[in-house]
Amino acid sequence: MDEQKDASSSSSSNSSTGPATPRFHSHHSETTRLCTQVNAELFDATNPRIHRDIIRIIAQYLDAQGYTSTKVTLYDEANVKQQQENNYISDVVRLRAAILDGEWDEADRICASAYLKDKKHILYSVYKQQYLELIDDNESQKAFTTLTKHLKPLESQQAFQGEFRDLCYLLTTKAIQDAPAFRNWDGIASSREKLAEYLQNILEYEIVGRENEQQLLRPNRLVTLLRQAVAYQIESCQYHAESIPLVSSLLSDYAPVVVPNTEQRAFVGHLGNVKCTEYVGAHGNFVASGSSDNTIRIWDTESSECLATLRGHTSRIWDICVDRMGTTLISASGDCTVKIWDIHDLHKPQCTATIPTSRLDSSASSNTASVSAGVGQGGGGDIYSVSLTPLESHIIMAGYDRTIRLYDRVTGRVVQTLHGHDLSVAQAVANPLGNLIISGSKDQTIRFWDTISGTCVKSLRSHLGEVTSVATSDSGMLLLSSSKDNSNRLWDLRSLKRLRRYKGHQNTSKNFIRSDFIGDSLVVGGSEDGMVYIWDRESTSVVQRLDGHKGIVYEAKWNPKRGILCSASDDWTLKTWWFDPANTTAAAAVAASGSS
Repeated sequence: MDEQKDASSSSSSNSSTGPATPRFHSHHSETTRLCTQVNAELFDATNPRIHRDIIRIIAQYLDAQGYTSTKVTLYDEANVKQQQENNYISDVVRLRAAILDGEWDEADRICASAYLKDKKHILYSVYKQQYLELIDDNESQKAFTTLTKHLKPLESQQAFQGEFRDLCYLLTTKAIQDAPAFRNWDGIASSREKLAEYLQNILEYEIVGRENEQQLLRPNRLVTLLRQAVAYQIESCQYHAESIPLVSSLLSDYAPVVVPNTEQRAFVGHLGNVKCTEYVGAHGNFVASGSSDNTIRIWDTESSECLATLRGHTSRIWDICVDRMGTTLISASGDCTVKIWDIHDLHKPQCTATIPTSRLDSSASSNTASVSAGVGQGGGGDIYSVSLTPLESHIIMAGYDRTIRLYDRVTGRVVQTLHGHDLSVAQAVANPLGNLIISGSKDQTIRFWDTISGTCVKSLRSHLGEVTSVATSDSGMLLLSSSKDNSNRLWDLRSLKRLRRYKGHQNTSKNFIRSDFIGDSLVVGGSEDGMVYIWDRESTSVVQRLDGHKGIVYEAKWNPKRGILCSASDDWTLKTWWFDPANTTAAAAVAASGSS
């Protein structure tokens, strides 16, 4: 693919021909921000008490809705778990008694068959007590057997660093107190009581949890918790509606749809046009970009500071994708390779694997040390598209050689190679269910492939030019395609009927101009005239043209958490765009078009 620069920069200003924008105000001007982030530290999801609370809350909701039979089934299945927990308490009681009586054979039998939480730690404590008593009784041979057979496999459970070393040292000492870790050893009886007290604490935790469980369950508890969650989502959004919004679905986080009207940040640093962009993590605090300068850069979206530059490719970067956790970045390049980068530490990213497509079908990916081996060998050609399957277990790669490959990240091998396109493949993605791969090609077709069999189950030929991108909606019901016939088209994925056509932008030359969804109501795309176009999904009218780039805009990506749009351009820059209520010029244009 050749690259083409825009000969003249557009002089048109922000304009709009769609419905009026809802009234919002931004958190940018507020000094108080929510500081509690949603994470696993808020409560332990594996705690039995939490499990029982959730069951009670669900049962209360089912009862209120009249699903009595379902509630009874829920409690019946939960009682199986309850019986397991009762057995656990019984096992701990028996183990405690055996320890106090020095019945170590009985203690061994209980440990071998019992259902014990923190079983490894309890076993380590029990075997340590046996070992110390054998040392105290000068039973060196039996003590050695206990050390090697039982304690050594559980060394990771030691109470502190060096404890196991001192246990070994006891085999050479005259008294237990000679070892630094056991200087305060005060005899067998006292040590047994301390171990029994540890087990007693476990019992009390369980029993107190059962007693507290009987507290009153407030009415409509599930609905109340859901309303609190939605209120948190609304409060933590980048934009606040001036009236309380009505949430129509709980299947995804609340995110108001706003139409960006103002440039927020410019990201300068690349030494070539910026082909692609992707947010790093769902919160949108960081954004990555791939460029014709052969590098990927990671930026702070708030400050526009470049945090890292990923070097290693020897040709332009056509596409990038990032996993949901924001810890792995995958890049596709004109050097015939795909690279996998570890970006846990954004300041020190590392290339962990290079996939040389020129020999993909016959060998696994190379490691970092052999990057050069997969470059420049001919064969595969440029890789134009890279994406992850919904479970993120496989990488979908497509490019100049007209094939789509499904690469297993665990085994490091290609598990499917899809043939059928007559010309190069511009983009390939999986649908949200993961059972289909959808590809758009220079041969003007969109193809649908069964993931398991690798069979092309359907081919669409409706565009009058090369297909440059394909994207699916979050619901998996809609498909958006872009083409060099100056149009973006919306399809129903169930019937494969064309629903809408979006026009007004320019996409005819040798560039990959891509489009995407903004929530459930807007469509966004790049253009060769240097502007970002936003369309109303249903009416197909242009609701915003964002003018600021000085060259072709290749693509734009929306982040619902931050409420910003990020665009990549031929002018060597990224830009982010946001809705600024103070931008009266854009607001007046929106209002005027809505009343016309």
